[in-house]
Amino acid sequence: MNLSTLCEDYINRSPFLREAIAEDLINISALARKIKPEIEAIMKKPIKDGALIMAIKRMAPGSYTKITNRIPAMMQDIGDFVVRSGLDNFTVLNSDTMMKNQAVFIERMQEHLNSFYTVCNGVTESTFVLNANLVEDFLKIFKDEQIVSNQKNLASVTIKLPQLNSDVSGFYYYILKQLAWEGINLIEVVSTSNEFSLIVSMEDIDTTFSVLMKLKKGV
Repeated sequence: MNLSTLCEDYINRSPFLREAIAEDLINISALARKIKPEIEAIMKKPIKDGALIMAIKRMAPGSYTKITNRIPAMMQDIGDFVVRSGLDNFTVLNSDTMMKNQAVFIERMQEHLNSFYTVCNGVTESTFVLNANLVEDFLKIFKDEQIVSNQKNLASVTIKLPQLNSDVSGFYYYILKQLAWEGINLIEVVSTSNEFSLIVSMEDIDTTFSVLMKLKKGV
């Protein structure tokens, strides 16, 4: 494996490093000195700092440039944001009776049509996100199920997406990257073809909304 390929593989393994290089936020000389020991160990010979610097600078723009060229304009076409607060998140171990109880709970939901409710059925467990006013009914119906975890005081932001979102590589990554840079912990991510809901703690909802608004405005 040649020097250029080794440098590119190392950089691609590091979250956000490729983006930072593309945006001239990284001191290339300092980066070369940092990765030098690992590169020399793999190549089993000394490598000059200058050779590493040139290898990094010669890297192709890659997929990040393609993403940043298309998505910012597309972000301006996203629809309104819908914010909901006072949510609970339950994770339940799947069982022979869990789906039946889920059906009973959905039927009970007819009495609360304006409440927020979403479910993700996984292979071994299922996650339910619902308004706090539904928790009492939920616990009664699922009383014989094994609840793995319960998180309270959550909020959600639902985004109306452009119909072309599924045709553009990196669309979700572009949003999630910005939230990660702000140190926001995503409790759950729920999506349909043209909607995208982010579940976060109540203390993070203002920052989450602010980041999304900046992306929409292209700031």
